[in-house]
Amino acid sequence: MDIKTIGVVGAGTMGNGIAQVFAQAGFTVRLVDVAQPMLERARHTIEKSLARLVEKEKLAAAARDAALSRVLTTTTLDALADADYIVEAIVEQADAKRALFASLDALARPAALLTSNTSSISITVLGAATRRPDRVLGMHFMNPVPVMTLVELVRGQATSEESMQIAAALCRTLGKTSVEAADYPGFIANRILMPMINEAICAVMDGVGTPDAIDTVMKLGMNHPMGPLALADFIGLDVCLAILNVLHEGFGDPKYSPCPLLRRKVAAGELGRKSGRGFYVYT
Repeated sequence: MDIKTIGVVGAGTMGNGIAQVFAQAGFTVRLVDVAQPMLERARHTIEKSLARLVEKEKLAAAARDAALSRVLTTTTLDALADADYIVEAIVEQADAKRALFASLDALARPAALLTSNTSSISITVLGAATRRPDRVLGMHFMNPVPVMTLVELVRGQATSEESMQIAAALCRTLGKTSVEAADYPGFIANRILMPMINEAICAVMDGVGTPDAIDTVMKLGMNHPMGPLALADFIGLDVCLAILNVLHEGFGDPKYSPCPLLRRKVAAGELGRKSGRGFYVYT
């Protein structure tokens, strides 16, 4: 399959990073969001990210300009009608994603692959919202997308081997390493990561240690590059809560139940870096 045009739906942190790496790799990218201000912020973020690469001499100025020229921003899904490959990167809510996949299925070319950057929601469920479940799969990038090399490729119940191979080849073109995961709640990354973050939050709630003490133990004692609470703030506490809810609902196991302190922080609007306050304060 000759893939030239990539559609990305959702211009938030993940969406603009995904758009950037595809544009850098030479693809024409159409970045879609419902609000023009979001698209303007996304483009500014991409410009800053590419500028840093030029400053570090990891990218030539001409390559930066070429990548930027390949990114078209728009507020209409119709711009994806002739896209070869589409990546969804909207809010981590199953109903919203199912509705979007149904809309994409109705307008996209029959041969186009529809993929989701979801970090926990069932690919089988998303594929069932379309008439092409064999061409639906998970393509879970890690944050920040331009830096992190891993991509989880998630095979739904009906995803074809051809679709998985196309996605794996795309990852290689992007300079990413892909790992296949089965369609279980949280896949591989978040099934392991989120219980650790949740336990760290419970340790704070129980007074076992301060956030800084817990993060220091994990960094210096376990050689993690970032402590679990700083990482939770980076991901977004609301996103962590959403993923844990999917794990808890999907497995029915109390060990996945979100910590009450996490629920309280999200209810209070303390979402981490995005809100300026989480387990740490950001200025």
